[in-house]
Amino acid sequence: MPEPREVIRFDDVWVEYDGHPVLENIDLTVRERDFLGIIGPNGGGKTTLLKTLVGLMSPAHGRVTVLGRTPNEARRFVGYVPQRVELDDDFPISVWDVAMMGCLSRRGLLKPYTEADRGTVEEALRQVDMLGHRDRQIGQLSGGERQRVYVARALASDPEILLLDEPTASVETRVVGSIYEVLEDLNRRATIILVSHDIGVVSSYVKTIACLNRRLIYHESKEITPDMLEAAYQCPVDLIAHGLPHRVLDVHDSGEQER
Repeated sequence: MPEPREVIRFDDVWVEYDGHPVLENIDLTVRERDFLGIIGPNGGGKTTLLKTLVGLMSPAHGRVTVLGRTPNEARRFVGYVPQRVELDDDFPISVWDVAMMGCLSRRGLLKPYTEADRGTVEEALRQVDMLGHRDRQIGQLSGGERQRVYVARALASDPEILLLDEPTASVETRVVGSIYEVLEDLNRRATIILVSHDIGVVSSYVKTIACLNRRLIYHESKEITPDMLEAAYQCPVDLIAHGLPHRVLDVHDSGEQER
């Protein structure tokens, strides 16, 4: 059976903020229909890596290709759910209209929506349990509800690649499992990269896992070794599990664990 085609490639990529490196020497190949989970500490460059993939940031050194194109050229084939979306609470736009924006990446600004578009958006909102809120103003929703709408917007674009930055960080627990089930189903036809701090949930759903703290540790497998975690978090790490989610607790110099 032939190896799945390469859809994302980083070659010796360095990204800087104000002259200071945030990503260093990133080499990464992601193949079609992979479901890659990326974990690592705050400030480790996880969000920067996703922004580089969609062309919102440019490497200071190295090369990024997405579907054989530059990130900007490939953007219409990529769905992106950022960790935070800044939005004026009084802006008069409905949940339905926000989700419909997902169709624009393929259709363009001046072409009218079709019945197929409306059916796609209706199904996307149903999948994240937000169809009943379709007429509400987006600014009236809780943070978790908004995040679910943004996931629906990304699903409505029917992406070849989906990037998610902590997509369930503020989402109600009862809905988290259903969102991951939606992502598992989408993964049958799309490649997914998911950034999360929740190692337990990530390891339950993804196919491969990488650790990122400026430098990337990735073996194209689902295994998380103590060496990988220590290299990423730069301290000894214990995995404490009481069902799901798991938590990462780091050992402090005092010998006591953070609780």
